[in-house]
Amino acid sequence: TDWKSKVGEGTAVNWPTGAGGKGNEGVSSYVQRLPNSIGYVEYAYAKQNKMAYVLLKNQAGNFVAPDDANFKAAAAGADWSKTFYQVLTEQPGKDAWPISGATFILMHKVQDKPAQGTGSLKFFEWAYANGDKMAADLEYVPLPDSVKALVRKQWSEIKDAGGKVVASH
Repeated sequence: TDWKSKVGEGTAVNWPTGAGGKGNEGVSSYVQRLPNSIGYVEYAYAKQNKMAYVLLKNQAGNFVAPDDANFKAAAAGADWSKTFYQVLTEQPGKDAWPISGATFILMHKVQDKPAQGTGSLKFFEWAYANGDKMAADLEYVPLPDSVKALVRKQWSEIKDAGGKVVASH
């Protein structure tokens, strides 16, 4: 009854504003200290701090947990062949986690400092070849090999001012 009188009921309610924490660390700290609290943090923080989480209903109508397999399912549902800028929310797939996201890096197609462009691409190649375990250790899901192959193919589009490809592979 206290909730009903303070917050209300129906489609428009007077939500309490609560307390906020700064970033994932601050929010996870608050949620763990305050009884009956709700917060949104990155998966790694929830897992590392052994926090409870919800199952969310995905586009296929299934309730799924936040985990590596379901994040991979979301990435697998995206059409990476059209663009690498992917919003992975509500991807198709019976196991897809509905609020996944991808991190990406932008590079100029024409490099005014080609040696730096080459160095960057060498680092990305090293990360693709060696970084999957490190990503998993940090609770991130590596890109599927098929997506890595598409990205590597795009590297041939990155050139110096004279039109020479800067990728060294």
